[in-house]
Amino acid sequence: MTRWIKTQWLVAILLFAGCTTDQAPNEILNKPPYAGVTDSIKRFPDNTELLLIRGNRLSQNNQHELAYQDYRRAWRRDSSEMAGMLFVSNLLMLNRPQEALELLESAVRKFPENPEFRRRLSEAYMANGKSDEALAQYDDLLRVDSSNFETWYEKGLLLMNMGDSAGAIDALARSYALQPLTMNGVALANLYAETRNPLALQIADELMRKDTLMESLDPIYIKGVYYSNTRQYAQALEQFEQCIRADWKFTDAYIEKGIILYEQKNIDEALQTFKLASTVSSANPDAYYWQGRCYEMAGKKEDAMDNYIRAYSLDKTFTQAKDAIERLRKQ
Repeated sequence: MTRWIKTQWLVAILLFAGCTTDQAPNEILNKPPYAGVTDSIKRFPDNTELLLIRGNRLSQNNQHELAYQDYRRAWRRDSSEMAGMLFVSNLLMLNRPQEALELLESAVRKFPENPEFRRRLSEAYMANGKSDEALAQYDDLLRVDSSNFETWYEKGLLLMNMGDSAGAIDALARSYALQPLTMNGVALANLYAETRNPLALQIADELMRKDTLMESLDPIYIKGVYYSNTRQYAQALEQFEQCIRADWKFTDAYIEKGIILYEQKNIDEALQTFKLASTVSSANPDAYYWQGRCYEMAGKKEDAMDNYIRAYSLDKTFTQAKDAIERLRKQ
């Protein structure tokens, strides 16, 4: 499996709605904390702002379906920027990406100077599997303002997700040059490490110098990945050991350490390392896959098969585990 630092998108798209209720909508809307706004809406039915106030209050209390009704009415009535932003957030919260996409396409046409609508539109395109359209939105934003480091960062993450490492590196490097922060520095250094570029070490060291409280282990881990990829195993093991000493739950550090031991034919120690990884994180498929590799190397095919099956059951996209199962079954 590809070894990537898990970078987080700036705006997370939640997949599930909030709490459900057995109460009828009217019963909820006519009780505190909504009763006062509901009365005002009845008295002033043309006041769109009241719908937004009640919708926002409903959202704050996880009544997203009821908020949807207010936001939809407000958007259809005057299609203001505020109504659009609140409504699209509600749609993403309710996992309605197609409806969010249609709203955002309309909002971008209506408010072309508002970059947030384009940013959200790119996210909606991604949620609908339209990567090229998402990329076009970031390009439009950068044509307007090429100095926006956040847009370069988000474009870099998108390109990384699309498998365009060279394009991702270019975008992330531009973002880091404009504003050298941990978020874009880690993403860029990670890509450099994966492509065996020694700039990974330079950026990791820069991040470590700024992190005086040692709050992030990512730069240390990235240095380990670079050293491992360039077969400087002694230096790599030193970095991964440092990660484990600082955080015994750092599963990826165990995995990388174990892989090096495996490649050095130190099968017993590698196996123990992968077992520790599965103890720390019982749902990590890599830990079981590599245990399978160790058992297979030791001639213990039944134990190897058990671990390959466990790895594949945890991740149905894990083609290496699936191939290993099929290979052992043919023997």
